[in-house]
Amino acid sequence: MSIAENIALVRENIAAAARESGRNGRDITLVGASKMNDADACREAVAAGIDALGENRVQEMRQKLSEHAYDGAPLHFIGHLQRNKVRQVVGTVDLIQSAGSEALLLDIDKAAAALNIVQPVLLEVNIGMEAAKSGFTPSELFAAAEKALTLPHVSVCGVMAIPPFDASRDETLRYFAETRSLYVDIREKLFHNGPMELSMGMSGDYADAVRAGATMVRVGTAIFGARHYDTGGAIT
Repeated sequence: MSIAENIALVRENIAAAARESGRNGRDITLVGASKMNDADACREAVAAGIDALGENRVQEMRQKLSEHAYDGAPLHFIGHLQRNKVRQVVGTVDLIQSAGSEALLLDIDKAAAALNIVQPVLLEVNIGMEAAKSGFTPSELFAAAEKALTLPHVSVCGVMAIPPFDASRDETLRYFAETRSLYVDIREKLFHNGPMELSMGMSGDYADAVRAGATMVRVGTAIFGARHYDTGGAIT
């Protein structure tokens, strides 16, 4: 199937899942996770009406920017953002989905101040409490949101989470529910029920994420196909 056909199928699945949760599929933002896919693939996704494209790696993102890969669609940074690369991302992307530490928030605020802009971010929560993964712990998230509200050049637009890769479906559903509960708490108490994004769900579980309340999903393989790495292997 082509990228356009894959996007259409993903949208059908999103619409069905949204109906089950009493929502409209058009209200769910579909982010094409375009890591390890070339500029032509990104342009195909844009032409097919993808809502946004998301990159994980700064160097790859900059290369594809030089090739005008994202023209016509918002660009999100969805991977782990190293502090020494913040200035290469702030002001370049429409949304940083992985603001996962207070130090990183401060760096983003500083870089945005230098450009005299306000950088939209999502607060990343390490919902599975994984030692090797970045993000605020669930118990830290509320205080992180309070801190972010004091930063004049950062705009918190919601919450993002990635459940553990090896979690069972039941465990993933529980992580989705826990993330949504954190999101609702922050939205009610700090943002007065204003519009906010809940970004969770990838190729293998985006329909479950939508049923659990996600407003944004990050889908790579189901749109672009298996990623081929330098070793010659592939991940599905």
